[in-house]
Amino acid sequence: MGSSSDTVLSTPLNALHRSLGAKMVPFAGYDMPVQYPLGVLKEHLHTRDKAGLFDVSHMGQVRLRGADPARALEALVPGDLLALAPGRIRYTMFTNAAGGILDDLMVTRISDSELFVVINAACKTADLAHLHANLPGVEIEYLGDEAGLLALQGPAAAAVMARLAPETASMPFMSMLATRIGGIAVQVSRSGYTGEDGFEVSVAGGEAEALARLLLAEPEVEAIGLGARDSLRLEAGLCLYGHDIDTTTTPIEAALGWTISKRRKAEGGFPGAAVVQAQLKDGVTRKRVGIQPEGRAPAREHTEIQDPDGNRIGEITSGGFGPTVNAPVAMGYVAASHAAVGTPVQLIVRGKPLPAKVAALPFAPHRYFKG
Repeated sequence: MGSSSDTVLSTPLNALHRSLGAKMVPFAGYDMPVQYPLGVLKEHLHTRDKAGLFDVSHMGQVRLRGADPARALEALVPGDLLALAPGRIRYTMFTNAAGGILDDLMVTRISDSELFVVINAACKTADLAHLHANLPGVEIEYLGDEAGLLALQGPAAAAVMARLAPETASMPFMSMLATRIGGIAVQVSRSGYTGEDGFEVSVAGGEAEALARLLLAEPEVEAIGLGARDSLRLEAGLCLYGHDIDTTTTPIEAALGWTISKRRKAEGGFPGAAVVQAQLKDGVTRKRVGIQPEGRAPAREHTEIQDPDGNRIGEITSGGFGPTVNAPVAMGYVAASHAAVGTPVQLIVRGKPLPAKVAALPFAPHRYFKG
């Protein structure tokens, strides 16, 4: 169930990463590839142009079974799970009594009696304890640290998958089906974390390497590490838990109000609902926004954001260079009075104020397949 501070876990693809020449780093308790010999910049651009294969087996995969697990889980999240059709996926989050975000997660309704949930690696132990404490009538099966999860992302991902599993071609965004690839049983989701069309494939750990090699044998596919995964999701304006969202940020402050349906906004019935409902009615004092620095210097996490008069108005939560837009990009929280797109701000980088402006998210357009 996660890892202790002195134990680094391995995914089922560890030997493959090393054979491909990956630079390995500890991440969320796992030994993970940060980049391959291609390098972060080229890996990022290859994913935007063709297809990248990511090892995301460090994520937690959980099955919930019972008489009505959607109703039970809905008491812990603001997402509308009762309206979720079989085979469809919802992005939502665990909230606390203050409306803060404990983790963000993907929930798939397999059937009326089964849900499939993907949680963040760093939150696995806490999330599983949270589920066990709050879902007494539901069977909770954690698939284990050895379970495999691969993400194939990019404009060529659909063509690659269609060659290997033709029934995936017509899958809409945020849907899932069970199938086989090269004789290997898999559960395929049309989703991802890059802003591109793509798939996430759940597979038994013992067959993860064989599946990865099948996918890597396709001419459009390259192995991609955590470095490019981070720059891709930042350009796509997607949150990273523990950075852009955490227990101190609410879904409304985080600009994630779109994940809460009209019914859930009205009814509440999730932890922190009163706080979220008040923010929907009265507004928030700060908001997550895109930040576009001028020039070439990137603004990293924790960089102070000031108004043009030098007053502190916020902080960068994610920042770096965006290879697709060929410029530095960032996200952060600013006072609501300064959250309008185009608002001039300044960033304190190495003690010097650098000009920037509030920018529309995403920096790179989403290209999800809507069907």
